[in-house]
Amino acid sequence: MNTEEIRGDYPILKTGVIYLDNTASTLTPTQVTNAVTEYYHSYRANIHRGIYRLSQEASDRYDQSRETVASLINARPEELIFNRNTTEGINQIALALELKRGDRILTTVTEHHSNLLPWISQKKKGVELDYVFPDSEGRLDPQDFKEKISEKTRLIAVTHISNVLGNINPVKEIGEICREKNILYLIDGAQAVPHTPVDVKKINCDFYAFSGHKMLAPTGIGALYVREARLEELIPPYKGGGIVTDVSLEDYTLSSYPTSWEAGTPNISGAIGLSEAVKYLRKIGFDRIQRHETKLTKQLLEGLGEMGNIRVYGAHDARDRACIVSFTLENMDSNDMAGILDAREQICVRSGSHCAMPLFKNILKEKESVRASAYTYNTTEEIDKLLSVLRDYSH
Repeated sequence: MNTEEIRGDYPILKTGVIYLDNTASTLTPTQVTNAVTEYYHSYRANIHRGIYRLSQEASDRYDQSRETVASLINARPEELIFNRNTTEGINQIALALELKRGDRILTTVTEHHSNLLPWISQKKKGVELDYVFPDSEGRLDPQDFKEKISEKTRLIAVTHISNVLGNINPVKEIGEICREKNILYLIDGAQAVPHTPVDVKKINCDFYAFSGHKMLAPTGIGALYVREARLEELIPPYKGGGIVTDVSLEDYTLSSYPTSWEAGTPNISGAIGLSEAVKYLRKIGFDRIQRHETKLTKQLLEGLGEMGNIRVYGAHDARDRACIVSFTLENMDSNDMAGILDAREQICVRSGSHCAMPLFKNILKEKESVRASAYTYNTTEEIDKLLSVLRDYSH
């Protein structure tokens, strides 16, 4: 992989910034911004509503974008719903399931708030919530899920890759348990789809949600995979224009899916941008992306491991995790450290609890951490600069 050539696609990197906050949001290459601009400059119109040429072209591009994004995760276009982000996708399923008193949801303590709050909020209906706890390195054991399942367990919800620990979770093995027990299975794929090949059929999940802004696309666009059999069982949670074939004063008839799940005018330019980002990533190749990120992860873990006052969280082996590395420094506030890195070398890292407070409270026993996360355009030299600044505060 030619990292220097790739870096030329990101004008912001020419300013000298070292961007290591890719878990929160990635940068956007000119190929994606050009595709979005082309929509606004050349065929700006609403979709699936007009018979004039601009509307037809916009509709075709939007539908083609769905095909491209769906193929990335080995889904059929009919199984892929465009929305705003992973958070909305998970909430869409929580609403569509119409959970009732006595139903049980099984999830983990390592989840992002977006895969916790939609389920915690169901407790007011009498829905019960149970948690699987990880081991000391944050790893999840599929057997723990099996032991927690009861006759009332309706759904298992788990993240594919932890946004704090970087651990790659055993989603396929958990999927096998769900199929064996006939339990619905939802995956938060926000941190996985940008970095590793994902096949929803092999994982055997019912629902898989991910976000465009974490994979080089614009903000405000995401996707939700729903297994076709589940689409036939669930009622779309949002109602409005564009999702019906007939309406009377008494009732309405929904259109076919996935259109019936996309009420109102969608983020047309965002979908086109996400499609272009998928093409961009495929051109690089996920095998190359993984090798590059594993090299950076190993470099970062080894460098941090040499510093006596730094504690690193997650799996110790770079092959078992994505390039998401959270750490704390003794006697140093994480926000202060993030500010120092920015002031000295324009290094952008995240500090705080990373929308995973239960993980910090129950497992890490810390209030917050610094998190560095790399992507295709990051270099070994940038990791060296990060480590160099940190060494000045180590002992």
